[in-house]
Amino acid sequence: GYDWPASACARLATQKNAISPFTMLSLADNAALQLRFSRKWAAEKYTSTKHPLAARPRVKLERLRVGYFSADFHNHATLYLMAGLLREHDKSQFEVYAYSYGRSKSGEWRERAESDVGHFVDVSDLSAHAIADLARTHGLDIAIDLKGYTTNTRSDLFQHRLASIQINFLGYPGSMGADFIDYIVADPIVIPDDQRSHHSERVIYLPHSYQPNDNTREIAATTTTRADFGLPEDGFVFCCFNNSYKISPCEFDIWMRLLGKVKGSVLWLLRANRWCEHNLRQEAVSRGIAPERLVFADKAVHAQHLARHKHADLFVDTFNYNAHTTASDALWAGLPVVTKVGQQFAARVSASLLTAIGLPELITETEDAYEALILALATDPIRLSEIKAKLSVNRRVYPLFDTKRYTRYFEAGLHQAYDSYLAGQSPHDIWVCPPSATTNGTDLRL
Repeated sequence: GYDWPASACARLATQKNAISPFTMLSLADNAALQLRFSRKWAAEKYTSTKHPLAARPRVKLERLRVGYFSADFHNHATLYLMAGLLREHDKSQFEVYAYSYGRSKSGEWRERAESDVGHFVDVSDLSAHAIADLARTHGLDIAIDLKGYTTNTRSDLFQHRLASIQINFLGYPGSMGADFIDYIVADPIVIPDDQRSHHSERVIYLPHSYQPNDNTREIAATTTTRADFGLPEDGFVFCCFNNSYKISPCEFDIWMRLLGKVKGSVLWLLRANRWCEHNLRQEAVSRGIAPERLVFADKAVHAQHLARHKHADLFVDTFNYNAHTTASDALWAGLPVVTKVGQQFAARVSASLLTAIGLPELITETEDAYEALILALATDPIRLSEIKAKLSVNRRVYPLFDTKRYTRYFEAGLHQAYDSYLAGQSPHDIWVCPPSATTNGTDLRL
């Protein structure tokens, strides 16, 4: 992937004022460096004194009280992934609280979240101290930060100790570098052994993929054509619906070379703003590609967005900061994703997803291999159709979109973390192992 010069990154990591760690994820594929940015941010921004915790309970309650904290309990990528987990939580074992501090408070996804948890608490108008005091009156056993250092975060809440166990999950793809976050939820692909030391949290390793998914997401039944989206009826459509900040010169160079080699092809991107659109088209021209071969898609209602994937031929991934929800969107909609696996968590998510859906052949290790595989698929319709047929079958039987199975694994991780705490142990890495037999009618052996 494209990295800033090492000297520039080193200077940024040592300058006096902390830099947003989220900003740096797309600029450098370096987990050690990202940990430095996160630690500096946490040390500078989170300086409040922790509240004393209640005494460790002597016995485990019948139901663990788990609180999820987020600004995104509405039509947002995080909830598209989380909705199934909230729905499938075993309410006989978990009393689920959702603390919403976001300003968007309406819509179908918000209503679903409100109905799928035991307690939905709007804390958007409360101070950090007031939220912490409220959460502590609820007696949470586990508090889960769904935002990390992403936009509209209130991770400062966690410095006050909302619960005995605090977990970084889903929203921020990397270490928070904060001593008040005990665990990060991951899998052996997004945090492999050689990257483990670059995460300050202990790791709850889930089998398959760390990412939850909702297997009831609607794909709208539409009769649209390619022309409705400004796409050619016959040309090959390369697609990348990632946010524009994830696109670096490295993958853009490759995409432009591919457009040059595949006659009549176009690149379908998500529209951000007119300045971004203008700049990308200018960059295409500077690489010898006509500007109209970049086609931009407006944002759409989620079910409609999923439906329009049928007009693309192949999803091409970004490097330092992969497709995350956008990769799951594509795979759920039947569109294959080609990725290059990187070093840091954010650069390994698509590899995790493709492994969990049984398509490891779409994971590449180098830029050359990435470009060669995409070109091969774009010029071999039979091979590409075989991949799509395999995806069509796998999406229904492989672990990635098995929401109930995922939820049981996730819950097992929470139980193990709490049992360790109850036994007086310090947080330590947890490996959730798939059962070897059928449970509740769902085969968990894959």
